[in-house]
Amino acid sequence: MIDLALLRETPEEIIALLKKKEPRFDANQLLELDAQVRGLRAKVEELRHSKNELAQKAKSGITDALRQESIAVGKELKEKEEQLERVQESFQDLYLACPNIPERDLPEGGKEANKVVKKVGTKPTFSFPIKNHLELGEALGWLDFQAATKMSGANLALYKGDAVKLLYALTMFMLKNNMKHGYSPILPPYMVNEKSLEVTGNFPKFKDQVFAIPEDKLYMTPTAEVNLTNLYRDHIFMADQLPVRMTAWTSCFRREGGAYGSAERGLIRIRQFEKVELVSMCEPQNAPQELDRMVACAEDILQQLGLHYRISLLAAQDCSFASARTFDIEVWLPGQGPQGTYYEVSSCSNCTDFQARRGLIRYKKHVDDKTSLVYTLNGSSLALPRLMVAIMENYQQPDGSIVIPEVLKNEGIF
Repeated sequence: MIDLALLRETPEEIIALLKKKEPRFDANQLLELDAQVRGLRAKVEELRHSKNELAQKAKSGITDALRQESIAVGKELKEKEEQLERVQESFQDLYLACPNIPERDLPEGGKEANKVVKKVGTKPTFSFPIKNHLELGEALGWLDFQAATKMSGANLALYKGDAVKLLYALTMFMLKNNMKHGYSPILPPYMVNEKSLEVTGNFPKFKDQVFAIPEDKLYMTPTAEVNLTNLYRDHIFMADQLPVRMTAWTSCFRREGGAYGSAERGLIRIRQFEKVELVSMCEPQNAPQELDRMVACAEDILQQLGLHYRISLLAAQDCSFASARTFDIEVWLPGQGPQGTYYEVSSCSNCTDFQARRGLIRYKKHVDDKTSLVYTLNGSSLALPRLMVAIMENYQQPDGSIVIPEVLKNEGIF
């Protein structure tokens, strides 16, 4: 949730920034409801004080005037309490739907306005007609989408043979890389509760995108960002314990698979996928450097694998709901489309205090100090299916075989 004090102190500036990110969000209504809640709270407190004063006076004797006044105050208090409850509910619904405030220097617009800030490596050239990963994987016996559909439904993957080896080699390689960069490994549960999803901003806005287990009031995690961030929900750090840096490998589950047509067949967008995640918590002034560290950690993986990629600063409307600033790392996939294209394999985001406010994740410099909210950051490092696509398509050979990068052979799986 955003800092309401900022909205109250500089409403025009904050409303303009929120409009820049989410034009349909009614920030003016949020400001109005906030004022109504505060006004009604003050009135309710005033009436409660009056009621207590009348009760004290009644101890010295009840007069008809005192009785009538008490009845009137009690009636008005009940009306105002009911009104406050209704307005609070409307305010809370809108407050939870409010996106994070984007940083001021982000480009305006959506995907078309994203700004490429860095390119590394060059696009590979081929002396033979290339295939996409789906053609390669099926011919090699690596992928069996028909079997996956038969046992589980559409837009799910089944890996076989060397594809399984590649997936696990990449997983171990990435976890080791992330630990080298200072991130501690965590293996969390794959199921999370509603509050956990609310803390990270997935709920209520994206509730329809998450797989539910209604009988147990649990949900399959859409990203380990949820699990890692909630590890410190309702927690107070001492400043010298920060930053906290974590990495986790999990499967992730999202309903969005299958909504994007034939251009994203195969492993590009599926309902269950493996991902290695990064999450950091730090003092606010250190967040820019922490974001740079996160991007560099993810980049290191692609550089060691010898893959061409670019980094884009996302425009305000393309940033996620909880993010104030996001860099996307996009790897080159030569088999996608007639000419090849870039696809995101990592989004690294500074969520400022947006998630920490929802989860009450705080810190203080000294024992007797007031607490302040930490800043939370998260990033993919990396999304495994698309990284597998990149390796398959970039390292394919004329005979349809795939060369495994040497760095992955060091994991002892191949």
